[in-house]
Amino acid sequence: MSAPAFLARVDWRATAALLARRTLPRRSDYAGLRGSWRADAVAGLTVAIVALPLALGFGVTSGLGATAGLVTAVVAGAVAAVFGGSQLQVSGPTGAMTVVLIPIVARYGPESVAVVSIMAGGLVILGGLVGLGRLVAYIPWPVVEGFTLGIGVVIALQQVPLALDTPKAAGENAALVALRTLGQVDWLAALPALGVVALVIAIMTLLPRVNRTLPASLVAVVAATLLVELTGLGVDRIGALPSSLPAPSVPIASVETTSALFSAALAVAALAALESLLSARVADGMADDIPRTQPNRELVGQGLANVASGLFGGMPATGAIARTAVNVRAGARTRMSALLHAGVLAVIVYAAAPWVARIPLSALAGVLLVTAARMIDLPTARSICRSGRSGALVFVLTLGATIVFDLVMAVEIGIAVAAVLALRAVARASGLHREQIPASDTEAVGLAEEHALLNEHIALYRIDGALFFADVRRFLDELAQVADVRVVVLRLSSINVLDTSGANALAEVVADLRRRGIVVLLKGLRPEHRRLVESVGVLEELQHEHHLFADLDDAIEHARSHVRRGGGDRLPTGAGPHPRA
Repeated sequence: MSAPAFLARVDWRATAALLARRTLPRRSDYAGLRGSWRADAVAGLTVAIVALPLALGFGVTSGLGATAGLVTAVVAGAVAAVFGGSQLQVSGPTGAMTVVLIPIVARYGPESVAVVSIMAGGLVILGGLVGLGRLVAYIPWPVVEGFTLGIGVVIALQQVPLALDTPKAAGENAALVALRTLGQVDWLAALPALGVVALVIAIMTLLPRVNRTLPASLVAVVAATLLVELTGLGVDRIGALPSSLPAPSVPIASVETTSALFSAALAVAALAALESLLSARVADGMADDIPRTQPNRELVGQGLANVASGLFGGMPATGAIARTAVNVRAGARTRMSALLHAGVLAVIVYAAAPWVARIPLSALAGVLLVTAARMIDLPTARSICRSGRSGALVFVLTLGATIVFDLVMAVEIGIAVAAVLALRAVARASGLHREQIPASDTEAVGLAEEHALLNEHIALYRIDGALFFADVRRFLDELAQVADVRVVVLRLSSINVLDTSGANALAEVVADLRRRGIVVLLKGLRPEHRRLVESVGVLEELQHEHHLFADLDDAIEHARSHVRRGGGDRLPTGAGPHPRA
């Protein structure tokens, strides 16, 4: 059928209605809100308090400024809360996205980020509409953990210039920039900023041991700001913030610029989808009695959030694992808590902008250093490394690629290596095994000599596990060694996986044995493999249509008939041909 004919037959109205049901908000999203609104309100306020310093810090670290971080937390947080597929996900600027944005800002300038955000949002929406949301389930655990630990390391490295109150050195890679910055710092001038960082880290580390209900990050930032104000320490501040959200506008970019930014948008879209779905999966694991995340709807919601953030001059956003976890632990029951978190941040923008402007940048660096340290889960890393060489290799490669290259490449490398190792493991678990020919009833009562002689001329092989492209060469080499037999019986019922390469190898084996005068019988071909085997010509290579059997006894008896007819002078008398031969 041609493409135009196919498109003409599609019921576009029904398709649109189906997509709308799967991706648009509905009344059931707020089921139970009457009974949970108090818990949702408390959770929303708690998350907003935690999110404020993080939004400011990630905005500053990305090179776009604190305003961009706040705008993203408010706009993207609200849109994702309404349109997303998770009941408890909290979205906004994240450290992982900051890692990707720094090279983009350095290469194309801050004004390019809004364009990238809109383009990436469109790509994520498209991914949700075509059903890519479920692919996150195929990401191996070592890749996720290596990716997470690598993000923690990179976020910590990014804070070096802010923690030292020193201009950031040139470059895009966080590790190289940190090393160059350390080489040019004036340590005497950096002491006040280092003192602020130490105070913030101390409060965030010790306060939870005294009172876990207090928001440690906010208390630390307030204390550091008061210290700087009262002592007059010469450290850099956030600076003036707008007293309202900017009006939405469409960023203008030339065709050449848009084309150049496409690869950046693709990387941002991949990260936005990946981190959001991983964060939602974490939320699902923490709240057993909450409806599970709808992954494709989550992608649509995150895509819309990124488009909205770009229109308001913000930065790309994703689901935030730490804030989502805080939301769940604070008792949230519906998506209203995430929406309230965005509303509280908007009130702060309107009412407290002059106070927020006085926050020292080094205080934000301290908050993000603690955040990064909490992402580095050493016990989990040790568990993976002790689990076996394959898991350790995937983990280490993903971690290294995250630090040396970027997050998207790290995930690609991790998944590719994990896939190769998994295929190798499946191939090793598969095998070709020669079996003894089972004795018939007549042989059991005295014709053992005939059975032994028949066994010399009939080779029975069982193929286990998978017969696919990763194992074809070994399969061909093993069967090529078959000699001094007249009939080969291949048992296929234990094959779980058969691909085109494996079926083609089977056809080659049958053809090769035929050329050497050996009869091939196939036993136990699974119904689901029949079409593939027929399409590559396996059955055509058999000498006779009756050389395909469902029962082993029938196949062995047929093999015996071939041997008896082909070498009667070598066999005991009385062994006549099989009537089906």
